[in-house]
Amino acid sequence: MSVADIYSWLEDNVVAEAVRGTPYLYPTLETIHIIGIALLAGPAAAFDLRLLGFGRRLLSVTVAADYLLPLARIGFAVAAVTGIAMFLPGANLIADRASAPWKLGLLIIAGLNIALFHRRMYRNVAGWDLDRPPPGTARLAAVVSLASWSGVTLAGRLLAYT
Repeated sequence: MSVADIYSWLEDNVVAEAVRGTPYLYPTLETIHIIGIALLAGPAAAFDLRLLGFGRRLLSVTVAADYLLPLARIGFAVAAVTGIAMFLPGANLIADRASAPWKLGLLIIAGLNIALFHRRMYRNVAGWDLDRPPPGTARLAAVVSLASWSGVTLAGRLLAYT
């Protein structure tokens, strides 16, 4: 089975048929997808800025994480579900777009960055939670996060054009 066969199979499933055949479902999914992106990118960016030192004397990293990261997780779930639903009816066309591998690659980078941050740097947060600058690796993770999520968003928008 080739990749094109898999994409064709995805285009023929019941969800793809529903998205294609239900009036206003695709634009509704797009709207919900954008809300999901906002719920993901806004809190993630705020947390990343805290890691870069903004508000260091006002807000601990753990408090920022407790309030912001659950919203980002919800946003990711919403964006992922709606993104998949929008991908299915045009899988072959979308996969052929020049921005598709960029979006997928940046999503992978963002996910790996999150995993590394939480498994390595965040374990030692007690030593730099408040009033101390986060370690360089945590600041680097923040920069990678800001860049990768911005790139995912840009590549996603470009899917409609390239």
